[in-house]
Amino acid sequence: MKIKNISIENFRNIKELNLDFDDVNIIWGENAQGKTNLIEAIYLFTGTKSFRGAKDSQLIMMGQEKSRLKINFEGSNREQYAEININNKRVASLNGVKKKSTAELADEIKAVIFSPVHLNMIKDGPSERRKFVDAALCQIKSNYRNLLKEYNRCLNQRNILLKDLKNNPELDSLLYIWNKNCAISGAKIIYQRLKYLEALTPFVKDIFSGISSGHEEIDLKYKSFDEFEADVEKIEKKLLRALENNKYQDIMNKATSVGPHRDDIDILINNVSARIYGSQGQQRSCVLALKLAEANLLENITKKEPIALLDDVMSELDEKRQDYILNHIKNRQVFITCCDKETILRLKKGKTFHIENGRLIE
Repeated sequence: MKIKNISIENFRNIKELNLDFDDVNIIWGENAQGKTNLIEAIYLFTGTKSFRGAKDSQLIMMGQEKSRLKINFEGSNREQYAEININNKRVASLNGVKKKSTAELADEIKAVIFSPVHLNMIKDGPSERRKFVDAALCQIKSNYRNLLKEYNRCLNQRNILLKDLKNNPELDSLLYIWNKNCAISGAKIIYQRLKYLEALTPFVKDIFSGISSGHEEIDLKYKSFDEFEADVEKIEKKLLRALENNKYQDIMNKATSVGPHRDDIDILINNVSARIYGSQGQQRSCVLALKLAEANLLENITKKEPIALLDDVMSELDEKRQDYILNHIKNRQVFITCCDKETILRLKKGKTFHIENGRLIE
């Protein structure tokens, strides 16, 4: 897939903008000038919400009633176009045909996004790392989102029962039912995560080796209450047994202590924790490798090329790592934002766009 052109009206601080793109596109300028707004506008065509957590009403330029975005792109071996109009909500069309929701654009337009907020995947707790894997699986497994909802429903019911059991021990017979339900859906989640990490790891290793010029090695390890084979039935039995064994502890704490909601993914550089021992540049390199590997695996599975949107990726990277990003990401269209004018001088092939106050500076 490749975006040929974007037209933007009344989006954030961008009054009007019309740009033609290349395979590699560098969007540069000072902070708060609209670089990330441009990346955000492109990302909305994947059918998901803003990666910055903004409400639709916040995307419209102040003082304006609506915003309009349009792209011309090459996808499924043909020229196509898509449009998003934002008023009270987003309304999308593809090739002139109105869609029931913007989510339907995801069938044709796929992207992975790196922004500074994704560094929380390394720096913060396990929930951010689980979120990365779960979000990636939602793009490639049509039923995975429903599986997460089912597990969270069962988990919530079990936790409610745990709170009641302290004062109402006669409800104990109900606990096995929710243990079983949590084990069934929880085992499927753990299995899907294990299989995803198994498929993702070779891509991550290859990309990280390129970013670090072969000087460092990355690895991913799934951490849970036990070791698992990639076998749903065996995982389910282990999880059910653990829920039963932890029953009294869980009643005392009024919370479920084991399950996929407690699991983690260890990200290691040269066999030590990137979170604890990694430098800022190493941590940023880890997230970038994970995001680009996500794009490679997504393409491998869906047979559609996702574009890569890299917002403020150059900060805290040395020149060799920057050179890899600028000149060695292959087989996909890339959009990179940066502040440093010197960075673009190392670009060997592609286009640059200087953005100031939401406008293109020639």
